[in-house]
Amino acid sequence: MDLRAAAAGTLAARLSPRYLEEHRLIPLEIDGNGVLTVAAGTALDPTVLDELSRLFERPVRAVPAEAAEIRAALLAARPATPTTTDAVAATDNGDEPAALGDLRAMANEAPVIQFVNVMLLDALKAGASDVHVESTTEGLRVRVRLDGVLRDVSMVGKAHQSGIMSRIKLLAGLDIAERRVPQDGRARLALSEREVDLRVSTLPTLYGESAVVRILDHSAQGRGLAELGLPAELEARVDQLIRRPTGLVLVTGPTGSGKTTTLYAALGRINAPGVKILTVEDPIEYRLSGVTQIPVNRRAGLGFANALRSMLRHDPDIIMVGEMRDRETAEIAVQAALTGHLVFSTLHTNDAVSGVTRLVDMGIEPYLVSATVEAILAQRLVRVLCDECAEAYQPATAELATAPPNIGARRSFRKARGCDVCSGSGYRGRRGTYELFVPSERVRARVAQGATLDELRTLARTDGLVSLREAAWQAAASGMTSIAEVLRVTAEEER
Repeated sequence: MDLRAAAAGTLAARLSPRYLEEHRLIPLEIDGNGVLTVAAGTALDPTVLDELSRLFERPVRAVPAEAAEIRAALLAARPATPTTTDAVAATDNGDEPAALGDLRAMANEAPVIQFVNVMLLDALKAGASDVHVESTTEGLRVRVRLDGVLRDVSMVGKAHQSGIMSRIKLLAGLDIAERRVPQDGRARLALSEREVDLRVSTLPTLYGESAVVRILDHSAQGRGLAELGLPAELEARVDQLIRRPTGLVLVTGPTGSGKTTTLYAALGRINAPGVKILTVEDPIEYRLSGVTQIPVNRRAGLGFANALRSMLRHDPDIIMVGEMRDRETAEIAVQAALTGHLVFSTLHTNDAVSGVTRLVDMGIEPYLVSATVEAILAQRLVRVLCDECAEAYQPATAELATAPPNIGARRSFRKARGCDVCSGSGYRGRRGTYELFVPSERVRARVAQGATLDELRTLARTDGLVSLREAAWQAAASGMTSIAEVLRVTAEEER
């Protein structure tokens, strides 16, 4: 049941907000038999049922709901009113700071606490990666990122804007009185008996502060290599590459493309009692049994570079660096690969071959890149069509304009429609599409000589490289995803 929509609906509008909150109820709908269904957070007194029956002139049926969810839904639907909270909220965009005591009081109001808890719990249950709380002219807009796409959840009136933002900042240990500069913080919570880490980032915007909450669910199990969606032949090649004794294996792609998940899957495949694996991560997303994991702590002076330098003195066989962000980290990783270690890491590049030139741009000598890079795996995540509602169809010629020659003639395509199972999106979950670049000897020679990116791409394609765009089209031709999703995800790959 959508309590937030019901709380803002016409049936609920016939009752006062105070009455709804006092009795912890929300009218949901009038069914085909003329019976009014009411969500109730507590057992309703018979007199309350009689009152509702008289007011709506029909029988009433109560269904149980969580009291906290009802209070949160009522808070989200409540219009702004001239209250103390409103008076404080009015200072959000002005020069005069709100009183710290008032902000703390609002952040600790029961409805505000329940709204934030339910907001985070709903996002966790839905499998969202992020919650966006954005200040607008009307108040706070709440959106969640599901399967890589943002979806609207609710709107909260300006009367509660300061309270909710202050609550989020309190959870993350941020300064609630400072609203003029960006802040970043973290929190660890137990939600629905699951331990989650939150990464909170705030920004001052035109209409007040906005926040993004990244949800890291430690109770979730990382995927194995066989579960990532790698084609069988590609999985076999990756399995061979990650078992090499030395060298540099990189995974590339934009933020949110699943790079860290792939690295975890690779480590899980080769983790064994006779192997010492060390990782340095920001943050640690999954906990791997038998692996020594080190979280970055910049406040304490522990970054990727100095953590990696210290790790080399602990006799590791395999090292995983969450991300190579600067020259110093890249140089240490390359030296580790040269001195007998297998090193995994990630880079932000559009395709696999670009990983080579990115290392050179970061200041690594081309001959060192040539000597250490064993493989680069580029990836994207595409949404998987919902099997309950996906429709087979014949794409128009224009839709196949950018398809590779070996794909255009195939016609087993499906498209998204939307149903209750997939919440109307037409998709359920995501899977990876991949581009694996393994430098051949002639490619290594040209890398050492300082070849251009275009030349390296041409050589890689001659050696049989399957591009990300081709891999995504193959996924569409198999019916796993849609052409629209392929075009959305691989737009930047068109060259």
